[in-house]
Amino acid sequence: MADLRKEAASMHKAASGLRAVGHHTAKPLQEFKAAAHDLDALGALGSLMHAKSQVREGMDTLVKLTKQLDEEWQGEAKLMGEVSKAFDLLDVLLAAAQKKG
Repeated sequence: MADLRKEAASMHKAASGLRAVGHHTAKPLQEFKAAAHDLDALGALGSLMHAKSQVREGMDTLVKLTKQLDEEWQGEAKLMGEVSKAFDLLDVLLAAAQKKG
């Protein structure tokens, strides 16, 4: 039963960490997204316009992928939280069954 308690605590801690990822990446992600639309450093030469467009498109793709990752991590955190709660409940039920028996 102690193992279940340890496992539940570990999963709860991991879930909390995953939930916090979005808080840590929100500002850098917003700055990165803004920078994707401000690529003046690449200049306005005709040969660089295509590169500028490709860089902007790549940066936009990275922003979208990061948002999708955050959504996936939030889902994983929720699932881990639910499993942690189930372990806690199972631990209580096993302790009660042990007291009866």
